[in-house]
Amino acid sequence: MSALPMASNLYFDNHFKKQGVKLLPNEFYMTSEDMVLVTVLGSCVAACIHDRTAGIGGMNHFMLPDDGSDASLAASDSMRYGAYAMEVLINELIKRGGRRERFEAKVFGGGAVLAGMTTINIGDRNSEFVRRYLALEKIRIVAEDLQGAHPRKVAFMPRSGQVMVKKLKTAHDPIVVEREQALVQRTPEERAERLAKARARVELFQSNAKPRAELFSTNASAAKRPRVELFTSRLKTAEEA
Repeated sequence: MSALPMASNLYFDNHFKKQGVKLLPNEFYMTSEDMVLVTVLGSCVAACIHDRTAGIGGMNHFMLPDDGSDASLAASDSMRYGAYAMEVLINELIKRGGRRERFEAKVFGGGAVLAGMTTINIGDRNSEFVRRYLALEKIRIVAEDLQGAHPRKVAFMPRSGQVMVKKLKTAHDPIVVEREQALVQRTPEERAERLAKARARVELFQSNAKPRAELFSTNASAAKRPRVELFTSRLKTAEEA
């Protein structure tokens, strides 16, 4: 079994004056240390899950919903898929002393940051997926900032559960633009091959995962959470629920 895709880009964050980790797409990180986890999102989604009692938390960054209904949404490895990314994070938190019944989630991203993305609707699909997945897992979403037209920079403090977010201008973040363009420019053959590989690796957590049919049979309106408007254009502390 290959190693789990734990983020390894460690640095000292001058803004927060503490050790930090930068998460790239398809990575996750979890810790009980007083650190900050940072990522930048376009149509991708990041789930920040926290156990207040255990003082532990983690973040993932996934690119695609794992419904398997559209081969054009395949990607290069399984961490890009929401179901795998969520199961990795949840299982690793439990291994470190977290309890599922205490978990609280804050979710971000799912923006339509390129004009062409509105047709493929990846950001909306990612947003709907993460809401539905957490509802089925009975993990409460206490804050969200999903969809819209802007990329986001998210900073999560896993020990306290505090999250900060900043809306970015797409034109000023070429890395996000490059990622989004690459996501929609895969050939059908590449997508089909990568989808097959990703589905094979999702079996890693099949014993705890919801069956695919159950995961996507839930009515979207029933699973939809109230939108929590907590954030401004400046990097600002999110209100605690």
